Amino acid sequence: MRPLHRLLHVSALGVCLHVHAQKDARLLVTLNAQAFTTAAEAHEPGKSPFSVEAGKKEWLLESVSGWRSGFWPGMQWYLYEATGDGFWKTQADRSTRQLERILDKQAHSHDIGFQFYCSYGNAYRITNDEAYAKVMLRAADSLATLFDPHYGSICSWTYRKRIGEWPHHTIIDNMMNLELLFWAARNGGGKRLYDIAVSHARVSHKAHYRPDNTTAHVAWYDEKTGAPNKQMTHQGLADGSMWARGQAWAIYGFTVCYRETRDPEFLAAATGAADAFLKRLPADKVPYWDFDDPTIPNAPRDASAASITASALLELSGLVTNKSLQARYRKEALAMLNELSSPQYLKPEMNHAMLQHSTGNKPQGKDIDVPLIYADYYFVEALRRAGRL
Repeated sequence: MRPLHRLLHVSALGVCLHVHAQKDARLLVTLNAQAFTTAAEAHEPGKSPFSVEAGKKEWLLESVSGWRSGFWPGMQWYLYEATGDGFWKTQADRSTRQLERILDKQAHSHDIGFQFYCSYGNAYRITNDEAYAKVMLRAADSLATLFDPHYGSICSWTYRKRIGEWPHHTIIDNMMNLELLFWAARNGGGKRLYDIAVSHARVSHKAHYRPDNTTAHVAWYDEKTGAPNKQMTHQGLADGSMWARGQAWAIYGFTVCYRETRDPEFLAAATGAADAFLKRLPADKVPYWDFDDPTIPNAPRDASAASITASALLELSGLVTNKSLQARYRKEALAMLNELSSPQYLKPEMNHAMLQHSTGNKPQGKDIDVPLIYADYYFVEALRRAGRL
């Protein structure tokens, strides 16, 4: 049993942020590792934390078949990497390996990238254990089965197509799953996986982007021609609105694509989406769940969109060659982390999570203004990236 009062300091991650807001300040954030220790000790096989109910402290658990299941083991790998504590390695390994049953029983889900790159990907990166790599290659092959060359893209939510509810479609979230394919292509999976990732990214750029570089959540495709023919939303406010987390997925996903390919189209997609996001960001740097919600400033915030974007911008700042743009992206990312690290969002006394005030699926009334595991995951990832600046 780990002592429940134990705290993890971000300084253990090598992070001491120089934040440039109205004035320079040195920010030292303290994260509550008790949350993760408690959840780890209350581990239920086949379950993974994903959210915390309002007024409660403990993480809610869901089946590891859920799309968010990779973030919890990923967080544990980060804790092990930060502390060198064998307890976290044991917990991370256990949480990671239980995901393999997804490949054995479920497979063929566009969410496999989220599930396996965040968990097995961090495991392999930190340990170099080839057993993790073998599972990742299986996961990439499973993801590739959803690619349809007629459309040039990976189908999302295949059950909707299978029951005849929707034609072939993609969601902007799917950009985040391509990193698994790029990794696999470099590690024995073959060029076919690279080509699938590039094709999906090109098609998604055309299908999801609007002239102002905002993005649609869902794109539909014409079954005869294979071309995208409709934009809509499932989790945003409206078909033509800018759903904050969807825009964050676009920034992050196309940044990864540019890193892996150095294709100028993907750099333009990443910077275009980033500039559209930053142009409309509130003064405190944490977006509302949808930038077009008419109830702003009373609309719910989405800390997860801020943490995803901050992490993406820090990587993007190292890929752009324009020095002023590089400085701008770093400044904006650190300002987001500064706000997320304030008492408004980082409240370890509240519950067993780091960040408060994220929004999952407001149109369906799910996970509104609550902690979410992926907000914490990308927050810590962004802090790690900031520490390497």
